[in-house]
Amino acid sequence: MDSLRTLASLQRFGIKPGLDTIGRVTAAMGDPASSYLTVIVAGTNGKGSVVAMTDAALRAAGYRVGRYTSPHLRTLTERFVVNGTPIEEPDLGQEAKAVQDRVDALLADGTLSQPATFFEATTAIALSWFRRRSVDVALLEVGLGGRFDATNVVTPIAGAITPIGLDHQEYLGDTLETIAAEKAGIIKPGMVVVTTETRPELLAVFDDTCHARGARLVRAAEATEAVVSRDRFATELQLTTPRQAYPRFRLGLAGAHQVSNAIGAVRLLEELSDVGLPVAPDAIVSGLTHVEWPGRLDLVHVGNEGAILFDAAHNPAAAITFAAFLRETYPEGLPLVVGAMDDKDTDGIISALLPCATEIICTAPETPRAVPPRELAARVRRLNGRTPVTAESNPWKAVAAAWRHGNTVAVTGSIFLVGEVLSTAEARGATRRRSGG
Repeated sequence: MDSLRTLASLQRFGIKPGLDTIGRVTAAMGDPASSYLTVIVAGTNGKGSVVAMTDAALRAAGYRVGRYTSPHLRTLTERFVVNGTPIEEPDLGQEAKAVQDRVDALLADGTLSQPATFFEATTAIALSWFRRRSVDVALLEVGLGGRFDATNVVTPIAGAITPIGLDHQEYLGDTLETIAAEKAGIIKPGMVVVTTETRPELLAVFDDTCHARGARLVRAAEATEAVVSRDRFATELQLTTPRQAYPRFRLGLAGAHQVSNAIGAVRLLEELSDVGLPVAPDAIVSGLTHVEWPGRLDLVHVGNEGAILFDAAHNPAAAITFAAFLRETYPEGLPLVVGAMDDKDTDGIISALLPCATEIICTAPETPRAVPPRELAARVRRLNGRTPVTAESNPWKAVAAAWRHGNTVAVTGSIFLVGEVLSTAEARGATRRRSGG
């Protein structure tokens, strides 16, 4: 479809932080986000999981919910979801054409001095699609940072900020405090913001921003008691917050780190009751129990070939979290199939994962941003000469090679690699056992 090819071609413009272009485009579209309530979620890791949990709970409460997340695992349509259903490709093409026509008109009359980037265009598409589908509320996951991210064009009723880590330093800065300040850019006057961050120096950044803008900060873990029982992929949780005692339930997403994300989602959902979106406790429990977020601590079985544990772990903080899960769940280690993007801290990612690897097969998804497998293998060897390391250009052949060293293998290091291998696994009849993120 020509409009989708045109949309994909916008990636050549790269990333251009700023709200001027997206602001002018959405204004020309009649400010679609004014037709529904919006909630924005920023952070380095965990924001997708918080969005997924919040989405599931709001739908359980009977609301019509739009969800915009990035990047996608397999197809672009996954980014635009209404009531759990991704947009159909013809509808996406129609929305993409409408946005591009609007951008072209603004360029022609001088309103815009530069074309929209890919992310600006997809954000405009999401906001327009949600209006067309008459959602009650849209959940927007920040793409990069917060202050100058295209999603920040909206005026949300509430938001959340998940823990801060070092990522995208070329855009956001080299210190956690600087990155936290960029994330705090989502905070607007009068807004309530829930954070799962706990480090005092970063909370101080959020506190200062809220004070300056007349917003209110809720520390999710403060005055919240969590009784946790975990067994491999299963997590049972009993929460008592300042507002509500919840019955014991099984969390739909795997991993110890999801407890913090769940607390953040629960506290956010509670706060929404004060701004026009009441959510009953049973809907919150239902949402957190039935939530799905594929590709994150996601175990699938591929016929008689073997099992694959997927987790993107695309920055050092995420890799440390994944490594902790591997040490707990697979103490003997696993063969790892690893890919990485050239703009990521590959040394930090690999260093975190190496102690959990019995074997590493380096590969690359089909994107020019990927580190070539042989180069990635050389980096792994420089970091640790003891773990066997090989390179395989074809991701599925890399998985097959890893299966020679164990019935369960992990695929990690890049969401693009996870999506590509997951697509192949599903095409080969994979069945899912657990998912998390």
